[in-house]
Amino acid sequence: MTSLASAEPSWVSAWTGGLPAIHVGNVAEYNSVFGGISAGRDHYSCLAAFASPRPDLVVLPLPVPEWWIRHLSETLGWGELRVCGGLAADGQVSAALAGRPELISSEATVLAWGHTPAFDRIRPAPAGVLDCIRRFESKRGSHELFRELAPGRRGIRIAAQRRVGSRRELRGAALPYVLKKEYGVGGVGTQIVTTTPPPRRVRGLLLEEYIAGVANPTYDAVVAADGRVHPVGTGAMTIDGTRYQGVTLGPGALPAEQVRTAAGFGAAVGTALASYGYRGWYDVDFVADRAGPLVPTEINLRLTGPAVAFTLQVALDRLHGAGHVVRTLDCLPLGARLPSTALREHVTRLAERCAELGTILLVTIPTAALDPFPYLGIALASRTLRELDEAERAVRTANEALGTMFTRHGSEHVVTAVDRRRRRRAPLWRS
Repeated sequence: MTSLASAEPSWVSAWTGGLPAIHVGNVAEYNSVFGGISAGRDHYSCLAAFASPRPDLVVLPLPVPEWWIRHLSETLGWGELRVCGGLAADGQVSAALAGRPELISSEATVLAWGHTPAFDRIRPAPAGVLDCIRRFESKRGSHELFRELAPGRRGIRIAAQRRVGSRRELRGAALPYVLKKEYGVGGVGTQIVTTTPPPRRVRGLLLEEYIAGVANPTYDAVVAADGRVHPVGTGAMTIDGTRYQGVTLGPGALPAEQVRTAAGFGAAVGTALASYGYRGWYDVDFVADRAGPLVPTEINLRLTGPAVAFTLQVALDRLHGAGHVVRTLDCLPLGARLPSTALREHVTRLAERCAELGTILLVTIPTAALDPFPYLGIALASRTLRELDEAERAVRTANEALGTMFTRHGSEHVVTAVDRRRRRRAPLWRS
């Protein structure tokens, strides 16, 4: 293995040890640790291919198409990429890896989506990491830490939060308000209540002040083995209701004041996490209050959707020079269900159209195109936000046109067109 470029940000070496890494897509496994989170077919684990800027081997629960592997390698300059797909249809990747010891050598850098007890048996985390994850992935635990760190920090406000014992306690609560399960990812388990009566089952939920936000900043960083915090960066998340959909990062993605505030508070969170024994990737999510302050909402002690955009930015900067603006769109609806060959042809046309607009298109989730409500995950990279906006419009238009095109002309390659009147939002479970 060869060392990564020395000019890359310090977090790359802190995260990977400076070497290509084995990426383990244990997303569903991680989510199941906290209970009550249904992964379905674990398409989101495809994002583990982007756990670092330079993978050596990618281990995924579902089979992935060969054209996608070539697409990644050619676009990102990865050379020959080894992928072990279809390892665990139930999403329990670490259990499956236990029976494949030849895949992971003792010398390799191994990056899981998140540390779990099952993964710990394959590659033990430093002492205290699993306890730290349990404590601060909790919406209540993260809120307590926010309250400890906020005094004296300009531009930070902490939303009111308390545990609910009964529906009676919600009577008279000012609408709208937010109800949260203590654990949940990507907005799952979080509900904005705008009318009365409240949901039937509220005991044990967290009642939180609703923040009418104008933006959703996120801050990512890595706590290295020595406990030092290496900033990764900030981005502007796209949230649909309470659910994460993607992120934009790079020059102009957020106002400078929000970047400074998020980075300052996010680094303080990382220093606190390190003191409790955490090592690895984390992020802090915020809502930008209309009055100006940032309101921290949760800590994720694992890889996240925004992490994908940061690692892609480094990989593309290495190939084409610094300064890329990156946008990820994890759940773009397709107008028709496409098997692998038809999807590859569609993606080829999308990439050619985006190139005309000065934008690189990369597929991040290729496995959901045959779902009952099909979708595609993509990333776009360019030099300006305007070019990203134009490319996104082009992709959305082309995806939507699939339904009309195949309904009008027919195709033996297309399983079925989606009736827009019956269409539900495609599932997105986690960030």
